[in-house]
Amino acid sequence: MANFPRRYNARIISGIILRLPSQFSGEIKMTILKKFPLLLCSLFIFVSSTVFAQVDVPRETKAITYPLDEKVEVRFRGTTRFPRMKGEANVERTKKNGTEIELTVSKMPRPFELGAGYATYVLWAISPNGQIDNLGEIRRRGFFEFDSKISVTTPLQTFALIVTAEPHFLVSRPSQEIMLENFTAYTRSGSPLTTATSISYFGNSSDFFNDARTPQIADVDYRRTPPSILQAQQAVALARYAGALRDAAEELDEAEGLLKNAEAAWQAGRDEEYIDIAARKAISTAVKAEMTANARKDAREKRNEKMRQDAELRQAENRYSDAQNEIETLRTELARETRARELAERDALNYSNQVKDLSAEVNRLRKESEDVKIRLATVEASKQALEEERDREKRIQQMKANIPTMKKSLERFGQVTETETGILLTIGEDLWESYRVSSFAANAETKITWLSEVINSSPDYRVVIEAHTDDRGTPEELQTLTDERARAIADKLVSMGVGSDRLDAKGFGGTFPIGPNNTRRNRANNRRVEVKFVPNLQ
Repeated sequence: MANFPRRYNARIISGIILRLPSQFSGEIKMTILKKFPLLLCSLFIFVSSTVFAQVDVPRETKAITYPLDEKVEVRFRGTTRFPRMKGEANVERTKKNGTEIELTVSKMPRPFELGAGYATYVLWAISPNGQIDNLGEIRRRGFFEFDSKISVTTPLQTFALIVTAEPHFLVSRPSQEIMLENFTAYTRSGSPLTTATSISYFGNSSDFFNDARTPQIADVDYRRTPPSILQAQQAVALARYAGALRDAAEELDEAEGLLKNAEAAWQAGRDEEYIDIAARKAISTAVKAEMTANARKDAREKRNEKMRQDAELRQAENRYSDAQNEIETLRTELARETRARELAERDALNYSNQVKDLSAEVNRLRKESEDVKIRLATVEASKQALEEERDREKRIQQMKANIPTMKKSLERFGQVTETETGILLTIGEDLWESYRVSSFAANAETKITWLSEVINSSPDYRVVIEAHTDDRGTPEELQTLTDERARAIADKLVSMGVGSDRLDAKGFGGTFPIGPNNTRRNRANNRRVEVKFVPNLQ
């Protein structure tokens, strides 16, 4: 969100004082300087103020594209600090389960050796578009260097794998303490796979790991204390560091209470599973407290920023009003002095020159006044743009929050998926009387009525209707059929109250099948209508 342009505050006043006509020299300019000392100080403060921002530095790693139904062996490289540490993964992408990953690591050091705040290791998947997924915790085995294994799945096909040291298993961003990252990949035949270009992602650059308040894990604590309790202690410390004591006190109290319960269960000798469940509840609640504290802190800072901007705008308006009053005073004084000269100086030539000069001064003053009005209009335009940006951001957040409800509403019509451009609804061929006509089936009226209600309740989406069919027929016939079907649905929606300017109907014939037309089922799947809901925030 853009900051309110402070430079206009200074320009409004400095343009009036510094660009006064030459006849305002002497006593009149001195009057301005005497009457507006605070105004000049404000100008100095505005010009000298600077806003600083901290920006995270992105890290880079390699992404690998995994072929379908082929086992791939991935080798990992570690750090020079722990040369004995190794990692290997067997990866296979399947149609049914997505990408299956079985990672084996060996000679992993104890997390606390990396510094304060680290209590476990987490496996991450990072896509080329910057999506970062926490795939799971690599649990320790033993008290010193340990070997471990983790089996997980991800829907991604192209991604990088890294292992980082973390405070607990529920972190949402990887720390900058990278232990392992994928290096080379080979198929079962031994041929290497081509890796994608380097992808960038932002690690967690929090100062928590360098803060003196961050809990240190001693060697004796690491050996005696269950790992889940160590993580819960770090999670509570993270929540406190985020300001939960102020902004999420209730959630923090709950997390601390759950941590005490877990510690009491451990001291009482309860079984390992009970202790692990209790500690993980404390971690989850502490993460909630941390997120709540961050959200409330951000909201408070935004409110304070708005108040500051509103105050600056009011100051600019007040200074503009004062400047206008001063201009009127100067005009009055100028007229009085002119009259005095006319009475005192009878010389015709001098009188003529004075009138000419006064006329020029009036024109310049008029121009100065117009310039001030233009600058004020610029300030108002900036304020309007700021409000529009706030409204747009609010609508974006509302749309994101409504996506799950909207997807659930659309599931009654067909298959619903979320794409990079919006929400995709795929309707089967049962919408039509038969597979070669564009007339609706008997039950289509009810479906389209429901669909129109969903569209009308989602005014921030533009709707694209795309009709497809199989390859049975000439290209011209198939194009005509899909054009008519797409247009029929659009016309029906318009008749039910949907604005025609929100609809875009297209037919594609059989040019974009989702599968080969070699079986009856595949052809039926290709005879479909895709309704795309594309966000439109104009």
